[in-house]
Amino acid sequence: MWIRLLGQVQLRAGSALVDVGPAQRRLVLAALAADAGRLTPREVLVDRVWGTSPPSGAWRTVQTHITHIRALLTRVGVPGEPVRVRRGGGYVLDIDPDMVDVHRFRRLVANVATYGPADADRTALWREIMGMWRGEPLAALDGEWVDRTRDAWYGEYRDAVLGWAYAEIRAGDPTMAVGPLTDLVSRYPLVEALPAMLMRAHYAAGRRTDALDCYATARARLDEELAERPGAELQSVYQAILRREPDLPPPPGVLPAGAPVPAQLPADVRGFAGRRDHLTRLDAIAATVSGDAAEGGGPAAVVISAIAGTAGVGKTALAVHWAHRAARRFPDGQLYVNLRGFDPSGAVVDPADAVRGFLDALAVPPERIPADREAQAALYRTQLADKRMLVVLDNARDTAQVRPLLPGAPGCLVLVTSRDRLTSLVVTTGAHAIPLDLLTPDESRDVLTRRLGAHRITDEPEAADALAGLCARLPLALAIVAARAATNPQFSLSDLVAELTEAGTRLDVLADTDPATDIRAVFSWSYAALTPAAARLFRQLGLHPGADITAEAAASLAGLAPPLVPPLLAELTRASLIAEHVRGRYTLHDLLRAYAAELVQARDHPGRRHAALHRILDHYLHTAHTACRLLSPAREWVTPPPPRPGVTPEVLTDPGQAMAWLTTEHAVLLAAIRHAATNGFDAHIWQLAGALAIYLDRQGHWHDLAATQEAALAAAQRLADRPAQAQAHHFVGTAHQNLGHFGEADTQLRRSLHVREQLGDHAGQASTHIALGLMFAQQGQHRRALDHARQALDLYQAVGHRRGQANALNEVGWQHAQLGNHRQALRYCHQALALQQELGNRAGEAAAWDSIGYAHHHLGQHAQAITCYQHSLDLSRDVGARYSETEVLVHLGDTHLAAGDPEAARIVWQQALTILDDLQHPDAGEVHAKIEKLGRLHP
Repeated sequence: MWIRLLGQVQLRAGSALVDVGPAQRRLVLAALAADAGRLTPREVLVDRVWGTSPPSGAWRTVQTHITHIRALLTRVGVPGEPVRVRRGGGYVLDIDPDMVDVHRFRRLVANVATYGPADADRTALWREIMGMWRGEPLAALDGEWVDRTRDAWYGEYRDAVLGWAYAEIRAGDPTMAVGPLTDLVSRYPLVEALPAMLMRAHYAAGRRTDALDCYATARARLDEELAERPGAELQSVYQAILRREPDLPPPPGVLPAGAPVPAQLPADVRGFAGRRDHLTRLDAIAATVSGDAAEGGGPAAVVISAIAGTAGVGKTALAVHWAHRAARRFPDGQLYVNLRGFDPSGAVVDPADAVRGFLDALAVPPERIPADREAQAALYRTQLADKRMLVVLDNARDTAQVRPLLPGAPGCLVLVTSRDRLTSLVVTTGAHAIPLDLLTPDESRDVLTRRLGAHRITDEPEAADALAGLCARLPLALAIVAARAATNPQFSLSDLVAELTEAGTRLDVLADTDPATDIRAVFSWSYAALTPAAARLFRQLGLHPGADITAEAAASLAGLAPPLVPPLLAELTRASLIAEHVRGRYTLHDLLRAYAAELVQARDHPGRRHAALHRILDHYLHTAHTACRLLSPAREWVTPPPPRPGVTPEVLTDPGQAMAWLTTEHAVLLAAIRHAATNGFDAHIWQLAGALAIYLDRQGHWHDLAATQEAALAAAQRLADRPAQAQAHHFVGTAHQNLGHFGEADTQLRRSLHVREQLGDHAGQASTHIALGLMFAQQGQHRRALDHARQALDLYQAVGHRRGQANALNEVGWQHAQLGNHRQALRYCHQALALQQELGNRAGEAAAWDSIGYAHHHLGQHAQAITCYQHSLDLSRDVGARYSETEVLVHLGDTHLAAGDPEAARIVWQQALTILDDLQHPDAGEVHAKIEKLGRLHP
């Protein structure tokens, strides 16, 4: 059985067409089939059939139609009860969604991403998808829901045609795409991707003149309609056609136009030597990704190489060196993450955090990233579909840590390094296992030769071989030995052999390797050669909570004036004890971190260790506090106690610097909170978590927000600090609200409210009431939202908190407007406006003008609404609130249209769309649909 909606609404049983009945019954069937397998509530069904003005008895009529539809489906063989009633009066069309053409259409479009761009099955699947489209969706039906749905499905069809057309062009059948593309260009004259694809089709079919004519028409239309020039894609295709290039530029991928190609590889290894067989094997594996291996053809799945070996054996060096050599094979970029699977601090990277980092590297805007971590992983796989990318997952703990980071479609190569053999990854995914053992004697000598010069090796060949043996032929140990020899040319290699042989201690981390290896002694050479100040700093780096550190933070850790630190870091870098892996940021290999941690525990008094930890936590706390005040100056922040002597917080002077610092230090700040918890710095936990809250909330890191605030709550409870407990409950509730966990959000916010009531904190209570109101408004419960906004207003008024009063007045007014009480809305919002103007809060004033305009619009007072929106617009632009500006533009366009000026509506909606496209915000689709519908109604 098939239910067809992409064309006339039809019910087919086998090859036979079954008569559904009159148009209204077909509409009821379509309304149910659009939600096949899911509940369609009673009010939704009525709205889909009659719109906002249903006649009396509408529901009884719907029930009559459903009775006939149920009998019809039973007659054609649908088992069980094909249309089931649910509590509350809704219905479920209980069939496989794949039996409805629009749902199958969507599933198949999603499945296309699992095929490689050159896969013949991909083209065949696109042809099946296109064959499902039989004309105008829901043909011969009308109504508001039909119009909205038809527009939306046409948009999906348009996007699918672009994918299908490009597949046909690549498959050598470009003429098949010309007709459908031409029709869509007429329907969507301002969607530049369509003429660009049509130009590709004409050009591939040998019709260069037609392609150039297509460009000329598109350019003229853009100039006439929008007074704009063609965009980047049209221009690039046009220029390539003028140059008669054999291959035209492909359509833009998932990355936004102009975004840089990710290039996250660390710097290549200086003096890399050996591993020729491994490099050759990696080259052969990469050839299967690009399809140029001897057997020909691309891979059927993601290609994975798993480099495994003991610590210090050079896994990362091999992976990074080969990745730089092979980068040209992966034109869509390289992603890299150190998963820190065996970090001595235990701070193993959560795969979900790595996914989020990759989404940031792929330039996905925060507002497009879903809160759910599984959804983030799915978005990551979508971003890599049809891409040729190299993904390096360094220092993985086990297969479980790697699996969520694997792309879902072929075309990418994943290079994993780990001390674990990753056997299950090899078994389940067909990963290529590349075990990495110690260097051979010849390779070890080659390493020393490249770093020390041939003459020192040829002068003492036996000593060179002895050094390699004492270093267990570990590349890391050899590099440190070579650094000591290079910086002390007066030492013979024999002297170094004697010194290493006499050392009597061992690094426990390497207990599973050759017992003769003394890596701690190797480390001690570099450490012993340091100046006292550099040695002290190296030890203190073993106390640092994060994976890397800046010079400014290192100064606070050491309690030194900032100008004194860069020379010490340079000394440690020259000694190969730290590495500047990114400009201005320093890191330690995990073995060296363990060594530094051992040294600081053994040689530094507990009081000195405690003071250093206190200083670095103060550094991050006070810098984060400055950043959050810059990002939200109107908010009342708890000022932390003065920092300890020797702490120099970083200087941030504007919101842009604040956001950049928080973004860069995000992972370190989370690690600092964990470190504070481990070492008993409870006050730092809740204060640092509070300072980090605004960044985590704005960037959509709500899981991190919940985790840090739960740690803050536990710390506040240990301290018996009731105000801190109230703040933590509030922020935990905010995190769960944004994650859609409304039950937990309600619990946490009410606990915050309870504590603040006990404390007599009226302003805090009001803030929590505002949060509760926003939570209920998010669920469409505007009456409850209004109640909380009113309580917030009363509390703010009771304590004379004028900024809070202004915000609460506007919130009360806005909720009244959502409930249709527009005159009451005006009364409250005008009070809010006057107070915001008195306080000089221009952002709050802009919000009040927007609310007032909204109320005037719904009262039919369009001239007043337009004036209000213009005030709001000017203020939003002044304060740089770009998203708020788009909201006002959309409202202004609605009013222009209601006032009978569709051209003015088109102009402001286009302005909103331009900003939303620039922000890559999902609201762009809704505004685009408004413009398209306006074009049909008012051509």
